[in-house]
Amino acid sequence: MKTRILQILFLTAVLTSCIDQPVVIPNTPSDNFEALWKIVDTKYCYLDYKHINWDSIHQVYKVKVDSFVTASKNNKDTLQSERDFFNIMSGMLRELKDGHVNLYSPFNRSRYWNWYQDYPSNFSSSLLYSDKYLGKNYGSVNGLQYAKINGGKVGYIYYGSFESSFTTQNIKYIFDYFSNCQALIIDVRNNGGGSADLAKTLATYFFTEIKTVSYFRHKTGTGHSDFGTPAPEIIIPNAKEPQWKLPVAILTNRLSYSATNDFACMMKQAPKAILVGDNTGGGGGLPMSSELPNGWMVRLSQVQMMDADMNQIEWGIAPTYPCALLQADVDKGDDTIIEKAVSLLVK
Repeated sequence: MKTRILQILFLTAVLTSCIDQPVVIPNTPSDNFEALWKIVDTKYCYLDYKHINWDSIHQVYKVKVDSFVTASKNNKDTLQSERDFFNIMSGMLRELKDGHVNLYSPFNRSRYWNWYQDYPSNFSSSLLYSDKYLGKNYGSVNGLQYAKINGGKVGYIYYGSFESSFTTQNIKYIFDYFSNCQALIIDVRNNGGGSADLAKTLATYFFTEIKTVSYFRHKTGTGHSDFGTPAPEIIIPNAKEPQWKLPVAILTNRLSYSATNDFACMMKQAPKAILVGDNTGGGGGLPMSSELPNGWMVRLSQVQMMDADMNQIEWGIAPTYPCALLQADVDKGDDTIIEKAVSLLVK
């Protein structure tokens, strides 16, 4: 009886050990391809929204991977083979049409640029730093570049990246500097994003009441449409922090992406805010990362962000007042989009 009990305990320990062991996926081109395809299939949050037939894409790229495997057997250049395989995998990810999706290897990072390259830039840095706008003596603190324009009637801030961390003290000083202005412009053209927390913090200074500004929706299962209940993003203004209560215009273009897209989405709910310029670039998904068997990392959108009316913002935010940068104005030294915002703000 004692021997029988010991056998049962031994078998239980062996089975438990087997269960606890993670599944090891072989490091072959085919297995890496299947792993990448499955990660997208189970985790990417926009397959149904974008009407992407991911099974069909699997068939197309499996043929390419199989051809690569056959060709690589005769290729003695290992690094070139890796690059060729990387290009196939990157091509499959580009089918998602998402600037938040990247494949990282020791020698390259894949990216999808068409979300802005197929559109006019609507931005000129040479105009921005001309004497008519920022000039040469503008203030600059933690990524915020500011000056008074239009004869001192309008405060102007250019903020080029939400990776530049400002403080409440910075904002208070700038708002005090603009205290005699009638309105404010915040230019986030060519701001490719950064911290979503900073985007929300900056938006908070333009609200005087509690407001739901957007929603987040997390994937809860492996199905393409397995999502949880949307969670509201709520702005709660603090009266002790600086508050801008006069009109404000947010300038956007296609390179206003990711966290900047979020900022534009929030500011559409601010009581005295307007958006002027071109559609933002989008990037409404919150990206997370996974690892392939060969050690490469894939980053892709796994959480959807929607506006206050539950509309998707993956493709961008439309401005309140569409406006393009005209070459005729550029030739005269005028930024069409800034001038349009000034005309709307200063009656």
